[in-house]
Amino acid sequence: RFGAVMCCCGPCAMYRRSALLLLLEQYETQFFRGKPSDFGEDRHLTILMLKAGFRTEYVPDAIAATVVPDTLLPYLRQQLRWARSTYRDTLLGLHLLPGLDRYLTLDVVGQNLGPLLLAISSIAALAQLALTGSVPWWTGLTIVAMTMIRCSVAALRAGELRFLGFSLHTPINIFLLLP
Repeated sequence: RFGAVMCCCGPCAMYRRSALLLLLEQYETQFFRGKPSDFGEDRHLTILMLKAGFRTEYVPDAIAATVVPDTLLPYLRQQLRWARSTYRDTLLGLHLLPGLDRYLTLDVVGQNLGPLLLAISSIAALAQLALTGSVPWWTGLTIVAMTMIRCSVAALRAGELRFLGFSLHTPINIFLLLP
C-alpha cells in the first residue's frame, strides 16, 4: 500500500537471489561506529535493498512461521534490540525518505521521535509529580492523543482497524521499556 516496507522481518522475508548477491558483501560486513554489528540484520538488509533501488513489499497472503517471545523478559530484550536497530538504520536510510510514500516518512519520523517525546513527557510528568505531588491531566491526554493519532492514521491508510491495537504498546513503552 505504501510502496515499500521499511523492515522485512528476517524469518518472513524472501529476496531475489540476484538482488541478495549484489548486496551480500555490504550485508555481511555490517559495522556501526567502527564495530561489527550483530543485531538488526533484517532491517539493515531491507535498507540496503531500498538504497540499491529495489522495492520491498508486503504480501498479505504469504504464510511464514517464526519463534516469538512468550514471556516478558525476552519480549523486552527483543523490543530493545529492535529499538537500537531502528535508530541505527534510520540514520542509514534518511536520504531514502524523500523518494518514498509520505506516510512512510511520517512513520519513520514517528518511530524515532515518538519514543523520545514519550520519554520526555514521562520524565516531565515524574518531575512534576516529585515537585508538586500531582501530574497535570493534559500530560496523560497528550500521550493518549499522540498514540491514537499515529495508530488511527496507520489504520486509515492501511484500511485495517487492527492497527489501532498498536496503541497498547504505549503503556509497555512508558512502564517497561523506558525504565
